[in-house]
Amino acid sequence: MMSLLEQPDTYICVDVETAGPIPGDYSLLSIGACTTDEPVSTFYIELQPVNENSILEAANIHKLSMQRLEKEGVPAYEAMQRFESWLTSQVPQGNQPVLVAFNAPFDWMFINYYFMHYLGHNPFGHAALDIKALYMGAARVAWSKTSWHHISPKYEEMSNLTHHALQDALDQAELFKKILHDLQGIK
Repeated sequence: MMSLLEQPDTYICVDVETAGPIPGDYSLLSIGACTTDEPVSTFYIELQPVNENSILEAANIHKLSMQRLEKEGVPAYEAMQRFESWLTSQVPQGNQPVLVAFNAPFDWMFINYYFMHYLGHNPFGHAALDIKALYMGAARVAWSKTSWHHISPKYEEMSNLTHHALQDALDQAELFKKILHDLQGIK
């Protein structure tokens, strides 16, 4: 029997940091991504804000300087080209890239918007897998029990999320692989 990780899908863990709750009104500030297969390959980029909109709650989480990103960040079009190029280099011919995230609706919303807005297509298509939903089904728990706070004690070595997009993507990839390992016994 083929394991869940041996399917013709390529799972890519993605985490984003943003200036606010919705794309278009608020900027995507950083993208962190990693493969779930060994050896792990990573991608990280910081983007120039597309406007000055920012909410304090988001700034307190991501700790990125909007002023620094304005000067040093990569323009959105170029950032998405680089991300697509990295994705293409990681996904074997014939495989579907699947965006995997801890709260995938949020991360996918920004990634989809930026790919569609700047490149006219999204290499992930509509393939997004939410780790929280996967855990909910695997552990048979209520949605309210799918926060990092509730899940990480089951996997004792899991640390708190740092809100650095690459480190969070790597940590989420480890959690994803552990949940898949637990699911191997389910037929």
